[in-house]
Amino acid sequence: MRVLVTGGAGFLGSHLVERLAAEGHEVVVARSTSTDLTDPAATGRLFDDVEPELVFHLAAEVGGIGANRANPGRYWYANLMMGANVLEQVRAHATPKLVIAGTICSYPKFAPVPFREDDLWNGYPEETNAPYGVAKKAILVGAQSYRAQYGTNAIFLLPVNLYGPRDNFDLTTSHVIPALIRKMEEARESGAPGITLWGDGSPTREFLYVDDCVSALLLAAERYDGADPVNLGTGEEISIAGLAALIGELTGYTGAIHWDTAKPNGQPRRKLDTTRAEERFGFQAAVSLRDGLRRTIDWYRAARVDDTH
Repeated sequence: MRVLVTGGAGFLGSHLVERLAAEGHEVVVARSTSTDLTDPAATGRLFDDVEPELVFHLAAEVGGIGANRANPGRYWYANLMMGANVLEQVRAHATPKLVIAGTICSYPKFAPVPFREDDLWNGYPEETNAPYGVAKKAILVGAQSYRAQYGTNAIFLLPVNLYGPRDNFDLTTSHVIPALIRKMEEARESGAPGITLWGDGSPTREFLYVDDCVSALLLAAERYDGADPVNLGTGEEISIAGLAALIGELTGYTGAIHWDTAKPNGQPRRKLDTTRAEERFGFQAAVSLRDGLRRTIDWYRAARVDDTH
């Protein structure tokens, strides 16, 4: 099958592209350096050239709390336009199927825990990532609307926080797991007495190993053709303080952890109800957080050694 993956050079996308290629598909990667998906004409030319039979729309502009606070307008615009342009070209080219990666940031700030897909519209998202979350949620509306009017087979998935090898370890834009790994590794190696983390450590998060997310995307592409959004996760939560302790154990970091309570915590709790993914297309996460973190730390250490040669 000829498969187009937007964001295919990114963290999740690169893992998906590897798996698709290994399964014998003809994979085309849409890179931001060659195709501006916020431009309708450029997106149209991409679809004219590729004529895909299946599209995974993973392209996004996103980061951690700091990046979201610094770029609210850009994140709203870029994510909204990319999703709308891809959806329109899928319609115009009668592409058989579109798999859209949404975001857990679309959920209301105080959504009942565990987050159920039916609660997606029952409140406003957490303020620091609301522009990104609202833009992605608008694409869900677009997918459902195109399905109703044009018969477009677009499905919408909501992956929880991802992590794993090849994640973004840039401290200005990274999410919490790569940031913690890098800070603790560098502090351990330099002998620094402590590190400083944002907030107070009380918020909870759920994390999905990147290879598990790839498995979920492929299962959904094969087995799911519904209009309802579907959560992708493990159904298990851990506090940021607990996560820091676990990563400290796995990296061998024994220094102090200082909490900067002047910085925001973000969403208070994040845990998904993953029932729908299991019922609709048989997905269950296979990699535990401890095992996934160990693999991620091993990769990071190896990558740093390679960078020094």
